[in-house]
Amino acid sequence: MAKTGRPKAELVLSDDERGQLERWARRAKSSQALALRCRIVLACADGLDNKQVADKLGCHQVTVGKWRSRFVAARLAGLHDEDRAGRPTSIGVERVEDVVIATLETTPANATHWTRSKMAERTGLSKSTIGRIWKAFNLKPHRTDGFKLSNDPLFVEKVVDVVGLYLNPPENAVVYCVDEKSQVQALARSQPAFPMMPGMPEKRTHDYVRHGTTTLFAAMDVADGTVIGKTYRSHRASEFKKFLALIDARVPADVDVHVICDNYSTHKHPTVQTWLARHPRFTMHFTPTYSSWLNQVERLFAHVTDDLLRRSDHRSVQALEADLRAWVKAWNENPKPFVWTKTADEILESLGRLIQRISGAGH
Repeated sequence: MAKTGRPKAELVLSDDERGQLERWARRAKSSQALALRCRIVLACADGLDNKQVADKLGCHQVTVGKWRSRFVAARLAGLHDEDRAGRPTSIGVERVEDVVIATLETTPANATHWTRSKMAERTGLSKSTIGRIWKAFNLKPHRTDGFKLSNDPLFVEKVVDVVGLYLNPPENAVVYCVDEKSQVQALARSQPAFPMMPGMPEKRTHDYVRHGTTTLFAAMDVADGTVIGKTYRSHRASEFKKFLALIDARVPADVDVHVICDNYSTHKHPTVQTWLARHPRFTMHFTPTYSSWLNQVERLFAHVTDDLLRRSDHRSVQALEADLRAWVKAWNENPKPFVWTKTADEILESLGRLIQRISGAGH
Protein backbone atom coordinates (compact mmCIF):
# COMPACT_ATOMS: atom_id res chain seq x y z
CA MET A 1 0.00 0.00 0.00
CA ALA A 2 1.35 3.45 -0.90
CA LYS A 3 2.36 5.71 1.97
CA THR A 4 -0.10 8.50 2.57
CA GLY A 5 1.76 10.29 5.39
CA ARG A 6 0.13 11.71 8.46
CA PRO A 7 -3.52 12.62 7.94
CA LYS A 8 -3.99 16.34 7.45
CA ALA A 9 -6.27 18.28 9.74
CA GLU A 10 -9.46 19.23 7.96
CA LEU A 11 -9.40 22.87 6.89
CA VAL A 12 -12.81 24.41 6.31
CA LEU A 13 -13.30 28.17 6.01
CA SER A 14 -16.26 30.23 7.03
CA ASP A 15 -17.45 32.89 4.62
CA ASP A 16 -16.02 35.63 6.84
CA GLU A 17 -12.64 33.89 7.07
CA ARG A 18 -12.45 33.34 3.32
CA GLY A 19 -13.34 36.96 2.65
CA GLN A 20 -10.67 38.23 5.06
CA LEU A 21 -8.02 35.89 3.65
CA GLU A 22 -8.80 36.98 0.08
CA ARG A 23 -8.55 40.65 1.07
CA TRP A 24 -5.19 40.13 2.77
CA ALA A 25 -3.88 38.05 -0.14
CA ARG A 26 -4.69 40.56 -2.86
CA ARG A 27 -4.27 43.80 -0.95
CA ALA A 28 -1.28 45.54 -2.52
CA LYS A 29 -0.08 46.93 0.80
CA SER A 30 -0.20 43.70 2.78
CA SER A 31 3.01 42.20 4.11
CA GLN A 32 4.28 39.76 1.48
CA ALA A 33 4.76 37.11 4.17
CA LEU A 34 1.14 37.48 5.33
CA ALA A 35 -0.13 37.44 1.72
CA LEU A 36 1.70 34.15 1.07
CA ARG A 37 0.26 32.59 4.25
CA CYS A 38 -3.24 33.59 3.17
CA ARG A 39 -2.74 32.06 -0.28
CA ILE A 40 -1.49 28.85 1.37
CA VAL A 41 -4.59 28.56 3.55
CA LEU A 42 -6.93 29.36 0.65
CA ALA A 43 -5.30 26.69 -1.52
CA CYS A 44 -5.49 24.14 1.31
CA ALA A 45 -9.16 24.96 1.78
CA ASP A 46 -9.71 24.23 -1.91
CA GLY A 47 -8.67 20.61 -1.29
CA LEU A 48 -5.05 20.67 -2.48
CA ASP A 49 -2.49 18.68 -0.49
CA ASN A 50 0.74 20.22 0.83
CA LYS A 51 2.84 19.21 -2.18
CA GLN A 52 0.33 20.59 -4.65
CA VAL A 53 0.10 23.87 -2.73
CA ALA A 54 3.90 24.14 -2.53
CA ASP A 55 4.25 23.57 -6.29
CA LYS A 56 1.51 26.08 -7.06
CA LEU A 57 2.87 28.86 -4.84
CA GLY A 58 6.60 28.17 -5.25
CA CYS A 59 7.35 27.49 -1.59
CA HIS A 60 8.45 24.49 0.49
CA GLN A 61 6.09 21.78 1.71
CA VAL A 62 7.28 22.37 5.27
CA THR A 63 6.11 25.98 4.97
CA VAL A 64 2.70 24.84 3.76
CA GLY A 65 2.39 22.34 6.60
CA LYS A 66 3.37 24.92 9.20
CA TRP A 67 0.75 27.50 8.20
CA ARG A 68 -1.96 24.89 7.59
CA SER A 69 -1.46 23.68 11.17
CA ARG A 70 -1.20 27.18 12.60
CA PHE A 71 -4.47 28.20 10.95
CA VAL A 72 -6.32 25.07 12.09
CA ALA A 73 -5.12 25.72 15.64
CA ALA A 74 -5.64 29.50 15.91
CA ARG A 75 -7.59 30.49 12.77
CA LEU A 76 -6.81 33.98 11.44
CA ALA A 77 -4.75 34.97 14.47
CA GLY A 78 -2.40 32.06 13.78
CA LEU A 79 -1.17 33.67 10.56
CA HIS A 80 0.62 36.45 12.42
CA ASP A 81 4.14 35.97 13.75
CA GLU A 82 4.42 34.66 17.28
CA ASP A 83 5.90 36.81 20.02
CA ARG A 84 9.64 36.43 20.51
CA ALA A 85 11.17 35.19 23.74
CA GLY A 86 12.35 37.86 26.15
CA ARG A 87 10.86 40.94 27.73
CA PRO A 88 7.20 41.38 26.79
CA THR A 89 6.52 44.11 24.28
CA SER A 90 5.51 47.42 25.75
CA ILE A 91 3.10 48.29 22.92
CA GLY A 92 0.18 46.31 21.65
CA VAL A 93 -0.48 44.78 18.26
CA GLU A 94 -3.14 47.43 17.60
CA ARG A 95 -0.61 50.27 17.92
CA VAL A 96 1.87 48.48 15.67
CA GLU A 97 -0.87 47.95 13.09
CA ASP A 98 -1.82 51.62 13.36
CA VAL A 99 1.76 52.67 12.59
CA VAL A 100 2.01 50.32 9.60
CA ILE A 101 -1.34 51.32 8.09
CA ALA A 102 -0.68 55.03 8.63
CA THR A 103 2.74 54.68 6.98
CA LEU A 104 1.30 52.88 3.97
CA GLU A 105 -1.97 54.71 3.45
CA THR A 106 -1.60 58.28 4.71
CA THR A 107 0.79 61.22 4.49
CA PRO A 108 1.56 63.81 7.16
CA ALA A 109 0.34 67.38 6.90
CA ASN A 110 2.55 69.56 4.67
CA ALA A 111 4.82 66.66 3.70
CA THR A 112 4.98 63.99 1.02
CA HIS A 113 6.05 61.10 3.27
CA TRP A 114 6.48 60.07 6.86
CA THR A 115 9.67 60.46 8.87
CA ARG A 116 10.39 58.81 12.20
CA SER A 117 9.95 62.09 14.06
CA LYS A 118 6.64 62.90 12.34
CA MET A 119 5.25 59.41 12.98
CA ALA A 120 6.47 59.51 16.58
CA GLU A 121 4.66 62.81 17.07
CA ARG A 122 1.47 61.37 15.57
CA THR A 123 1.46 58.13 17.60
CA GLY A 124 3.14 59.15 20.85
CA LEU A 125 5.76 56.42 20.41
CA SER A 126 9.49 57.05 20.44
CA LYS A 127 11.44 57.54 17.22
CA SER A 128 13.47 54.41 17.93
CA THR A 129 10.25 52.39 18.31
CA ILE A 130 8.97 53.71 15.00
CA GLY A 131 12.28 52.75 13.44
CA ARG A 132 12.06 49.20 14.79
CA ILE A 133 8.48 48.80 13.53
CA TRP A 134 9.46 50.01 10.06
CA LYS A 135 12.47 47.71 10.03
CA ALA A 136 10.34 44.72 11.06
CA PHE A 137 7.90 45.36 8.19
CA ASN A 138 10.62 46.43 5.75
CA LEU A 139 9.11 49.90 5.31
CA LYS A 140 11.32 52.69 3.99
CA PRO A 141 9.24 55.86 3.51
CA HIS A 142 12.33 57.92 2.64
CA ARG A 143 13.05 55.83 -0.44
CA THR A 144 11.34 55.80 -3.81
CA ASP A 145 11.91 53.91 -7.05
CA GLY A 146 10.90 55.07 -10.49
CA PHE A 147 9.04 53.18 -13.18
CA LYS A 148 7.29 53.87 -16.46
CA LEU A 149 4.99 51.35 -18.09
CA SER A 150 5.20 51.17 -21.86
CA ASN A 151 2.15 52.23 -23.87
CA ASP A 152 3.50 50.66 -27.06
CA PRO A 153 0.72 48.67 -28.80
CA LEU A 154 3.41 46.28 -30.10
CA PHE A 155 5.04 45.88 -26.69
CA VAL A 156 4.82 42.08 -26.54
CA GLU A 157 6.04 41.58 -30.10
CA LYS A 158 9.03 43.89 -29.58
CA VAL A 159 10.02 42.27 -26.29
CA VAL A 160 9.91 38.82 -27.91
CA ASP A 161 11.93 40.11 -30.88
CA VAL A 162 14.70 41.81 -28.87
CA VAL A 163 15.04 39.12 -26.21
CA GLY A 164 15.10 36.51 -28.96
CA LEU A 165 18.18 38.22 -30.42
CA TYR A 166 19.88 38.11 -27.01
CA LEU A 167 19.11 34.47 -26.25
CA ASN A 168 19.16 32.97 -29.77
CA PRO A 169 21.13 35.25 -32.12
CA PRO A 170 20.89 34.38 -35.81
CA GLU A 171 23.72 32.54 -37.52
CA ASN A 172 26.27 34.41 -39.67
CA ALA A 173 25.14 37.66 -38.16
CA VAL A 174 26.25 40.17 -35.56
CA VAL A 175 23.85 41.84 -33.11
CA TYR A 176 24.64 45.40 -32.00
CA CYS A 177 22.93 47.39 -29.28
CA VAL A 178 23.09 51.00 -30.47
CA ASP A 179 22.30 54.33 -28.86
CA GLU A 180 23.61 57.85 -28.27
CA LYS A 181 24.67 59.32 -24.95
CA SER A 182 23.78 62.89 -25.79
CA GLN A 183 24.57 66.21 -24.16
CA VAL A 184 27.73 64.96 -22.43
CA GLN A 185 29.08 68.15 -20.87
CA ALA A 186 32.69 69.27 -20.61
CA LEU A 187 32.62 70.61 -17.06
CA ALA A 188 35.54 72.39 -15.41
CA ARG A 189 35.37 72.68 -11.64
CA SER A 190 35.87 76.21 -10.38
CA GLN A 191 38.66 75.12 -8.01
CA PRO A 192 41.04 72.15 -7.86
CA ALA A 193 39.82 69.14 -5.91
CA PHE A 194 41.26 68.17 -2.52
CA PRO A 195 42.52 64.58 -2.76
CA MET A 196 41.19 61.79 -0.59
CA MET A 197 43.04 61.22 2.70
CA PRO A 198 42.61 58.71 5.52
CA GLY A 199 39.37 59.62 7.28
CA MET A 200 38.43 62.24 4.66
CA PRO A 201 36.82 61.71 1.24
CA GLU A 202 37.84 63.60 -1.86
CA LYS A 203 36.42 67.12 -1.82
CA ARG A 204 35.16 68.82 -4.96
CA THR A 205 33.52 72.17 -5.55
CA HIS A 206 29.81 72.14 -6.29
CA ASP A 207 30.10 74.77 -9.03
CA TYR A 208 31.69 74.50 -12.45
CA VAL A 209 32.09 76.17 -15.81
CA ARG A 210 30.52 74.61 -18.91
CA HIS A 211 32.75 74.32 -21.97
CA GLY A 212 30.31 72.73 -24.43
CA THR A 213 28.79 69.34 -25.10
CA THR A 214 29.34 66.29 -27.27
CA THR A 215 27.49 63.04 -28.01
CA LEU A 216 28.90 59.54 -27.71
CA PHE A 217 27.49 57.10 -30.28
CA ALA A 218 28.07 53.48 -29.24
CA ALA A 219 27.35 50.08 -30.76
CA MET A 220 28.01 47.14 -28.45
CA ASP A 221 28.43 43.64 -29.86
CA VAL A 222 26.10 41.44 -27.80
CA ALA A 223 28.27 38.36 -28.35
CA ASP A 224 31.69 39.57 -27.21
CA GLY A 225 31.05 42.99 -25.62
CA THR A 226 33.30 44.96 -27.97
CA VAL A 227 32.21 48.52 -28.71
CA ILE A 228 32.30 50.71 -31.77
CA GLY A 229 32.35 54.27 -30.50
CA LYS A 230 32.32 57.68 -32.15
CA THR A 231 31.78 61.22 -30.85
CA TYR A 232 29.80 63.84 -32.74
CA ARG A 233 28.91 67.36 -31.70
CA SER A 234 25.28 66.80 -32.78
CA HIS A 235 22.97 63.80 -32.75
CA ARG A 236 20.82 64.33 -35.83
CA ALA A 237 19.78 61.81 -38.46
CA SER A 238 22.87 62.68 -40.51
CA GLU A 239 25.17 61.72 -37.64
CA PHE A 240 23.26 58.49 -37.04
CA LYS A 241 23.58 57.62 -40.74
CA LYS A 242 27.34 58.25 -40.54
CA PHE A 243 27.54 55.99 -37.51
CA LEU A 244 25.69 53.20 -39.34
CA ALA A 245 28.17 53.61 -42.18
CA LEU A 246 31.00 53.24 -39.65
CA ILE A 247 29.46 49.98 -38.41
CA ASP A 248 29.09 48.86 -42.03
CA ALA A 249 32.78 49.48 -42.61
CA ARG A 250 33.84 47.58 -39.47
CA VAL A 251 31.74 44.42 -40.07
CA PRO A 252 32.84 41.89 -42.73
CA ALA A 253 30.76 42.16 -45.89
CA ASP A 254 29.40 38.59 -45.69
CA VAL A 255 27.89 39.06 -42.21
CA ASP A 256 24.37 40.34 -41.57
CA VAL A 257 23.93 43.16 -39.06
CA HIS A 258 21.05 43.39 -36.58
CA VAL A 259 20.73 46.74 -34.81
CA ILE A 260 18.76 47.12 -31.56
CA CYS A 261 17.87 50.74 -30.79
CA ASP A 262 15.13 52.88 -29.27
CA ASN A 263 12.37 54.87 -30.97
CA TYR A 264 14.22 58.18 -31.17
CA SER A 265 13.00 60.02 -34.27
CA THR A 266 16.44 60.20 -35.90
CA HIS A 267 16.59 56.39 -35.97
CA LYS A 268 13.52 56.35 -38.26
CA HIS A 269 14.26 59.46 -40.30
CA PRO A 270 13.73 59.21 -44.09
CA THR A 271 17.47 59.81 -44.58
CA VAL A 272 18.23 56.75 -42.46
CA GLN A 273 15.50 54.72 -44.18
CA THR A 274 17.02 55.52 -47.57
CA TRP A 275 20.46 54.44 -46.36
CA LEU A 276 19.04 51.19 -44.96
CA ALA A 277 17.31 50.44 -48.26
CA ARG A 278 20.73 50.59 -49.94
CA HIS A 279 22.23 48.28 -47.29
CA PRO A 280 19.84 45.32 -47.06
CA ARG A 281 22.09 43.34 -44.72
CA PHE A 282 21.09 45.77 -41.94
CA THR A 283 17.93 44.92 -39.97
CA MET A 284 16.58 47.37 -37.37
CA HIS A 285 14.90 46.15 -34.18
CA PHE A 286 13.19 48.79 -32.04
CA THR A 287 12.63 48.46 -28.30
CA PRO A 288 9.15 49.36 -26.99
CA THR A 289 8.54 52.92 -25.86
CA TYR A 290 9.74 53.69 -22.31
CA SER A 291 11.74 50.44 -22.30
CA SER A 292 15.37 51.51 -22.52
CA TRP A 293 16.16 48.73 -20.00
CA LEU A 294 15.86 46.31 -22.93
CA ASN A 295 18.85 47.89 -24.67
CA GLN A 296 22.09 46.54 -23.22
CA VAL A 297 24.10 49.55 -24.37
CA GLU A 298 22.42 51.55 -21.58
CA ARG A 299 24.41 49.48 -19.10
CA LEU A 300 27.56 50.42 -20.98
CA PHE A 301 26.66 54.10 -20.67
CA ALA A 302 26.20 53.59 -16.92
CA HIS A 303 29.81 52.34 -16.77
CA VAL A 304 30.98 55.39 -18.73
CA THR A 305 29.21 57.68 -16.28
CA ASP A 306 30.58 55.94 -13.18
CA ASP A 307 34.14 55.50 -14.48
CA LEU A 308 34.68 58.79 -16.28
CA LEU A 309 31.94 61.41 -16.25
CA ARG A 310 30.64 61.64 -12.69
CA ARG A 311 33.87 63.24 -11.43
CA SER A 312 35.08 64.64 -14.74
CA ASP A 313 36.99 67.89 -15.02
CA HIS A 314 37.44 68.94 -18.65
CA ARG A 315 38.52 72.35 -19.87
CA SER A 316 37.38 71.75 -23.45
CA VAL A 317 35.13 69.53 -25.53
CA GLN A 318 38.22 68.21 -27.32
CA ALA A 319 39.66 66.97 -24.02
CA LEU A 320 36.34 65.33 -23.12
CA GLU A 321 36.11 63.58 -26.49
CA ALA A 322 39.69 62.36 -26.19
CA ASP A 323 38.90 60.81 -22.81
CA LEU A 324 35.74 59.16 -24.18
CA ARG A 325 37.72 57.62 -27.04
CA ALA A 326 40.38 56.45 -24.60
CA TRP A 327 37.72 54.88 -22.37
CA VAL A 328 36.20 52.94 -25.30
CA LYS A 329 39.67 51.77 -26.38
CA ALA A 330 40.45 50.55 -22.85
CA TRP A 331 37.09 48.77 -22.66
CA ASN A 332 37.80 46.93 -25.92
CA GLU A 333 41.10 45.65 -24.56
CA ASN A 334 39.13 43.59 -22.03
CA PRO A 335 35.49 43.64 -23.16
CA LYS A 336 32.81 42.28 -20.85
CA PRO A 337 29.62 41.15 -22.59
CA PHE A 338 26.45 41.39 -20.56
CA VAL A 339 24.77 38.00 -20.19
CA TRP A 340 21.02 38.17 -20.68
CA THR A 341 19.18 35.43 -18.77
CA LYS A 342 15.45 36.24 -18.63
CA THR A 343 13.19 34.93 -21.35
CA ALA A 344 10.46 37.05 -22.89
CA ASP A 345 7.81 34.99 -21.07
CA GLU A 346 9.50 35.63 -17.69
CA ILE A 347 9.66 39.36 -18.39
CA LEU A 348 6.00 39.52 -19.39
CA GLU A 349 4.93 37.50 -16.34
CA SER A 350 6.93 39.82 -14.06
CA LEU A 351 5.34 42.91 -15.61
CA GLY A 352 1.93 41.27 -15.33
CA ARG A 353 2.42 40.81 -11.58
CA LEU A 354 3.49 44.44 -11.24
CA ILE A 355 0.41 45.66 -13.11
CA GLN A 356 -1.81 43.43 -10.99
CA ARG A 357 -0.35 44.87 -7.77
CA ILE A 358 -0.76 48.43 -9.06
CA SER A 359 -4.34 47.85 -10.16
CA GLY A 360 -5.15 46.28 -6.78
CA ALA A 361 -3.67 49.12 -4.74
CA GLY A 362 -7.10 50.38 -3.84
CA HIS A 363 -8.28 47.13 -2.19
